[in-house]
Amino acid sequence: MTGRGVRQRIGAVSVVAALGLGVNAAATVPAAAAAPAATTTAASALQAEVDHATWQNDVRAVIDQALPYVQQRTANAAGQKLAIVFDVDNTTLETDFHPWYELPTPAVKPSLELARYAKSRGVAVFFVTARPGIIKSLTEANLKAVGYPVSGIYVRDLPDLFDEVSAYKTSKRAEIEAQGYTIIANVGNRESDLVGGRAERTFKLPDYDGQLS
Repeated sequence: MTGRGVRQRIGAVSVVAALGLGVNAAATVPAAAAAPAATTTAASALQAEVDHATWQNDVRAVIDQALPYVQQRTANAAGQKLAIVFDVDNTTLETDFHPWYELPTPAVKPSLELARYAKSRGVAVFFVTARPGIIKSLTEANLKAVGYPVSGIYVRDLPDLFDEVSAYKTSKRAEIEAQGYTIIANVGNRESDLVGGRAERTFKLPDYDGQLS
């Protein structure tokens, strides 16, 4: 499967899932639904191209650099208003390695460890995703269900819906800064998650030349 194909799958099935689940502000993550036995899922096709264990090890290698940085950066940060920003798909949730109809989508464990550690050090944890606004409540409920601290979540909605992803994400980091935060780290698996500045450090997780969304 190409990276473009995976991205189209996420956009389509996320909206279908949101409409079918009746998302609202108090959304809870539903139990897993039964899948047609004969259906070959996009997730299983992707796993044939990108080994899950290898991906996890590659993610861990990056997060193992981020953890000591956060420790060092927060060591003498009393009184400072600090934040860390995460992407969602294949950065904090295992979107492309998990069937879309089974919720909640599991956490990317190294990223969950980093988010929890940052929170324990007094750092606010924000999520900036290109997912559409219609599934904001579903996405937030999923993140919380698998253990992420959530200080805020930004999704694409009007007037941002048709902006380039990189421009949209940069603008949302600017909004976080406008609240008085210093973004000490920005974590994502695509270049569009990270370009545009508005963070002291960036940490790039693997996307294998676009195979992961």
